[in-house]
Amino acid sequence: MMAGLREDSRATLWLPLVTPMQGGEPDLACAQRLAAHYVASGVDGLVILGTTGEGGLLTRDERLMFTAAVLEAVDGALPVLAGVGGVDTRVVCEQVRQLDRFDLAGYLVPPPYYLRPGDEGIAWHVERVADATWRPLMLYNVPKRTGCNMSPALVQRLAAHPRVVAVKECDAAGLRALAGNDRLAVFCGEDAAMLDHLLAGGGGVVPACAHIRPDLFVRLLQLVAQGRVAAARALFASLAPLISLLFSEPNPAPVKSALALCGLASSEVRRPLVPASRALRERLDQVIASLPAVEDVERTLLPA
Repeated sequence: MMAGLREDSRATLWLPLVTPMQGGEPDLACAQRLAAHYVASGVDGLVILGTTGEGGLLTRDERLMFTAAVLEAVDGALPVLAGVGGVDTRVVCEQVRQLDRFDLAGYLVPPPYYLRPGDEGIAWHVERVADATWRPLMLYNVPKRTGCNMSPALVQRLAAHPRVVAVKECDAAGLRALAGNDRLAVFCGEDAAMLDHLLAGGGGVVPACAHIRPDLFVRLLQLVAQGRVAAARALFASLAPLISLLFSEPNPAPVKSALALCGLASSEVRRPLVPASRALRERLDQVIASLPAVEDVERTLLPA
């Protein structure tokens, strides 16, 4: 079983870590500082080399060096998943074989993008990837990026494979249909829908927006676990403007700009991505400054 995904009924937060860049190259020292920062913040796990991590823009050697650097910084304190995606199933299986040398918790696996395969093609792809490793898989359904949809029925079918233990679902209808699933853990990949998913008993969240003030997102999960729904709704309402801004331009440029505003990393992205606009940076600066201190959440957000 993938550590941290299905060990108990508590919902968990896995952060899809950015890949810091400096001068056109991955900044491994910064990546290690960020990883240590999120370990200290209380998140439950990290996901590297995914969409937010610009995984599709990294070379084979960069992917391996980045993985080694993050795992060294984490030093076993948190489980780490690695994204493995691409058009050609053979290439994705080779990514898995290369990464299997590391002590990873498993792999995040989207369908082949661009090709738009049907259910049989997606199933063939996932089964080949699962058979290429002994580590568990989290499926990744993100239709707006891949061009194809993993229906709830297909997800349930794929969960019959012993190594498919979770799904990161970015489609709202899919989240609702898979709610209460007892065959695999269901994680919300659509940040704006995370509270509804948690209140419906979802297995957890994989929110890019938690790069900024992770303490508040960790607190959100705690409030839900404690049954303090009014406080959770109030906190989420205070986070909503940040979430909206972080996805108002292509991810991960806004997240990286927000990290730069917080003094945590460079805003640099790898082309063909472009940095966030100046107008967005200014709005992010204002919204970040307005967020409450975590210890003041109930006092400042709830009515007296």
